[in-house]
Amino acid sequence: MARTALRQPVIMSGDLTARVMFAGRSSSLSAQIVTWVRDALFAKKLKPSDFLGTEKDLAARFGVSRIVARDALRTLEALGIVEIRMGKGGGARIARGNPRLFAEALAVQLDLTGVSAAEIMDAQRAIETLAAELAAENATPDDIAKLRRLLRDAEDAIRDLDLFTRLSRDFHLAVAEASHNRVLVVQLISLEHVSWPRRNVTATPKLARHILEIHTKLADLIELRDAAGARTLMDDHVKMIRARRVAERGEGQSCC
Repeated sequence: MARTALRQPVIMSGDLTARVMFAGRSSSLSAQIVTWVRDALFAKKLKPSDFLGTEKDLAARFGVSRIVARDALRTLEALGIVEIRMGKGGGARIARGNPRLFAEALAVQLDLTGVSAAEIMDAQRAIETLAAELAAENATPDDIAKLRRLLRDAEDAIRDLDLFTRLSRDFHLAVAEASHNRVLVVQLISLEHVSWPRRNVTATPKLARHILEIHTKLADLIELRDAAGARTLMDDHVKMIRARRVAERGEGQSCC
C-alpha cells in the first residue's frame, strides 16, 4: 500500500485543469500543460521528486490525446523540469534541478542575440564584484584552500599562457563559488562561456605576473574577511578586463 501511495500523481485542481483546457487559442494544448506545471512549481504546488504521472495519466487528467500529453512531457524534459523513466514503474517526476546544465544553453542564446563585449563585461562586473564581497563574508576554509591551490598552479604555469588562462578562469569561478550564492555562480558560468577566451593570443608573461599579483591580493582580502576591499579590488580588476576585451573588439581576447 505504501508503494502505491508514493506513486500517486500530483492531483491538479479542477479550476486549473479547466484553465488549461479553455485558454485562448494562441497556445497549443501541450504548451498549456507545460505552462501549468511551470506555474505550479513557482507557486510551490509542485516540488522536486513529486510524481507527475505517466503519459496516460496526463492525457486523462487534461482530457487530451496521448500525443498531446507526450509532447508536453518531452518539452518538460527538455526544459529540465521533469525526469522521465521508461518501462514498468516509470513516469515523470519533477526534477531536482541542476542549473549548471543550462548555463551553456543561456550562453549560446546570448551569443546568438549578438550581445556586445561591453554588455557581457558590464554584467560580469556586477556579478563578480558582488561575488567577491560575499566570498569575503562566506568563504569556508576549504574555499580558501582552493583559491590558494589555484594560485600555486598559476604560478607554476606562468609561462604556459594557455594553461594560465584556464587557471585564471577557474580562480574567478572559485571566488564566485566561495560566495555560496548559486545564482551568481550559474550566471558567471554562462557569461564566461561567451567572454572567456580559449587561447590567450595577446597575453605576455608580464601581464600574467600582474594578474597573478591581483588574484593573490584578492585571495588575501577574502581570507581577511575584508568584504569592501575584495569588492573594490574585483571591481577594478574587471574594469581592466572590460577595457581590454572591448578594445580588442572580441578578437584575440586576453585573460585577466
